[in-house]
Amino acid sequence: MAGRLAGKRILITQADDFMGPTFAEAFRAQGADVLEDRSDLTVPEAAAEAVAAAGDIDVLVANLAAPSDAAYAVKVSDERWNRLFDAMVHPLHRLVRAALPDMMARKSGKIIVVGSATGLKAAPGTAPYSAARSAQVGYVRSVGVEAARFNVQVNLIAQHFVENPEYFSEEFQQTDAFKQLLAEVPAGRLARPEEDAALAVFLASDESDFFVGQAIPFSGGWAQ
Repeated sequence: MAGRLAGKRILITQADDFMGPTFAEAFRAQGADVLEDRSDLTVPEAAAEAVAAAGDIDVLVANLAAPSDAAYAVKVSDERWNRLFDAMVHPLHRLVRAALPDMMARKSGKIIVVGSATGLKAAPGTAPYSAARSAQVGYVRSVGVEAARFNVQVNLIAQHFVENPEYFSEEFQQTDAFKQLLAEVPAGRLARPEEDAALAVFLASDESDFFVGQAIPFSGGWAQ
């Protein structure tokens, strides 16, 4: 099948959550062979097992979602803090550690992290979530530089205000709290999932070979 991703094997984690279904559909439409993992990546061995089961892959999409669990820092227990890092930070390192050596050996590969713009811009009441998302950004920037000389590109989509059931359910969109939140977005609307997927397709394609360790804001102007 012809397409911008023709012949590429792409592994997506948490395939049923967050941006997983939309990205999988967009990748397949561009000719990719998409492998969907649904493992519980909070289990330490699960990331390496998922990568091993996939075999040779050209692109790893680290789609790691968790509820934002809004709370001010003084109210956050160790359990709540650790839960977000266990869901979004530790699995990221394990996935990259498992997938990157083969990509570097082949001198070809892409790793795309589905992150959050809250890792780039401060917001009150989001300390544990923002800390976990910021850790992803720092990790991608460092690993991106490490991998670049092997022709492997590691980048992050720093998204916010994208339609998806985990963060912006239809019920939430009817509330005053949502309307107040949306007022902070210069674009004045939520992004359509397919707009986000278009960026992911670009990052998975050979067109993005000069993007190294980038955290790319996709938030309608909310984060720069």
